[in-house]
Amino acid sequence: FPQEMKTMKRRHRLCNRAVAGAILALLATGVAPLRALSPAEWRYQQALEVPVPGLVRVDLPPATLNAARPGLEDLRLIDATGAEVPFVIEEPAPQRGIRQRAKSFRVSLAAKSTAIVLETGVQKPVGGVTLESPARNFVKAVRVEGSHDAQEWQELAAGRQVFRLPDGTAKLDVEFTPGTWEFLRLTIDDQRAGPVPFTGAEVHGEKTGAPTAPVAVTIKSRDESPGVTRLALDLGAANLRLATIELETPEPLFTRAVTVAVPEIADEAIRENPIATGTIHRVALDGTTAEWLRVEIEHRVRSRELLILVRNQDSPPLRISGVRAERRPVRMVFLASGAGTFRVLSGHAQCAAPRYDLAALAGRFTGATASEIKPAAIAENSEYRVPDALAGMGETSAPLDVSQWKFRKAVQIAGSGAQQLELDLDVLSHANASFADLRLMRAQRQLPYLVESTSILRALTPQITAANDPKKPRLSRWSLKFPQPALPLTRFACASPTPLFERELRLWEEVPDERGDKYPRELGRATWRRTPADPARDVIFEITQRPLTDTLLLETDNGDNPPLDLATVRAWHPVTRLAFKAAPGAGEPLQLYYGNEKASRPRYDLALVAPQLFAAEKTVAALGAEEGGKKSTWLAAEPLSGGSRIAFWAVLALVVAALLIVIARLFPKSDSSGPSA
Repeated sequence: FPQEMKTMKRRHRLCNRAVAGAILALLATGVAPLRALSPAEWRYQQALEVPVPGLVRVDLPPATLNAARPGLEDLRLIDATGAEVPFVIEEPAPQRGIRQRAKSFRVSLAAKSTAIVLETGVQKPVGGVTLESPARNFVKAVRVEGSHDAQEWQELAAGRQVFRLPDGTAKLDVEFTPGTWEFLRLTIDDQRAGPVPFTGAEVHGEKTGAPTAPVAVTIKSRDESPGVTRLALDLGAANLRLATIELETPEPLFTRAVTVAVPEIADEAIRENPIATGTIHRVALDGTTAEWLRVEIEHRVRSRELLILVRNQDSPPLRISGVRAERRPVRMVFLASGAGTFRVLSGHAQCAAPRYDLAALAGRFTGATASEIKPAAIAENSEYRVPDALAGMGETSAPLDVSQWKFRKAVQIAGSGAQQLELDLDVLSHANASFADLRLMRAQRQLPYLVESTSILRALTPQITAANDPKKPRLSRWSLKFPQPALPLTRFACASPTPLFERELRLWEEVPDERGDKYPRELGRATWRRTPADPARDVIFEITQRPLTDTLLLETDNGDNPPLDLATVRAWHPVTRLAFKAAPGAGEPLQLYYGNEKASRPRYDLALVAPQLFAAEKTVAALGAEEGGKKSTWLAAEPLSGGSRIAFWAVLALVVAALLIVIARLFPKSDSSGPSA
């Protein structure tokens, strides 16, 4: 056996050399010299010290990827003479094995276990099984064995866990040491709880791994909203191909669904786009603890920011002490014709991606031996004049007549450059629901902007007043007064000290129509149930429609029970921001106009440089006090109420009576004397 191993290693080295020699021969004969570049067109550079000629492989650090464009179109390599050197980009990625249903599946029950024997039907190595079960609540330990004849078995894994919880969280994958097996036997431990049904299984082929590198992650912010924890992470660099993220928590037992999202630009707006989902858990069984805290991503993140949404459901927020991440390496491979100092150039906003003849040989580099070289730290190119990161974006746009806008607010800016402005309650209340009427103005000219919709929720606490109807003694009703009408509320929560109850809650409002009459408009419903054994827990429900008024009504039918006590009420609305470029004005204030129902969404050339604006570090701007603009016309007048409504109908009745008198006088009088004899 040792002699066979030595022979195999010798053959591997010879094959490796043969591959490298073939590539070098092809490179020497098939790649024409390239033109000289002007390094002054690139903002950044890195030195590469190549000691000997030959094939070179360079692991590009995050700083290089951050300086380059998302698709690495602007990367260039030049030698000591300034001539361009062709290269190939390698991005190793894992290859997932086959996944198919087992050829046969048999289940047998013993006194304290369930045995599952399946025929794989696969002639290649397998490394996992996914079980299928209709059961909704179980945690089981699993032992896995492999066999070639279903007679003699070899243990492959022990102490693995499968589970499904009432909230839908599940882990039914069982992984083990890869191998080629005709049969697999899974023994389910039923000592602590009775058996559960398993109805089928899928077998997984062996996964081909790929290298990873750690990422320095910083938690920028943490926001809590009903049932969700939102983490904003700084990855330290853009354009990283993330492999996994892992949450660190001291919690002893938990399960959580996790969504990973990135802010992306679409239709001149910034939205949060989910890129991966997973379930993290830590469960205990028979004195052992099994955990899985990772979420697989395998996605290139074009910004430095990554968002993690942890779904807590009715459980308290998960304590998170840190986050770790891993990325896939990005490598530059090239042929150095001689030793010397090479330079990697990056940071060109307009150049096209290179097209080298070398690209046709990219597949042959995997098995080739190459010199591994680390580049020097990235530095500003001394020959390059550093431009404004948003130089392609003018601060002002077309002029606009703002006489049709009802409201405005001064925008307070602390510094020049990219700005971030969170819309306050006044703007959220008076602007269009789509924010199509927002306009940033300076000196009667518009400033282009992007609208950023976030998953951050801000809480509001309304004023609560009892509003019971004497004619309906079985009902408990409360009036909830908010600071502004028509706020974009999305969630609602109530707390009660009552220990035992079950109620149906209804949230609604009274909306006036054009005649001044009011009609009920339902916003949401929820069933609230509690027993003395349950922990005190708020009821949370979604608001199905955006309110139109500032006063909402919450009611419940108590039946023959005592009235329900209501302790607190909270509501939440999502955070919306504007991103734009501006500088403190000299005598001309920057104003945000809103409140024009007929305005359509503006279309700015800002979309052309939106990635630069999105990636730039932003200064937080603030809004001043609201100023009333154009008053409502009679077509958009407020509904009449109280004395105004009575006066209106009285005047209308007098006008109608006068018109009837005039019309009556216009008719000819009848002659009652009759014809003469």
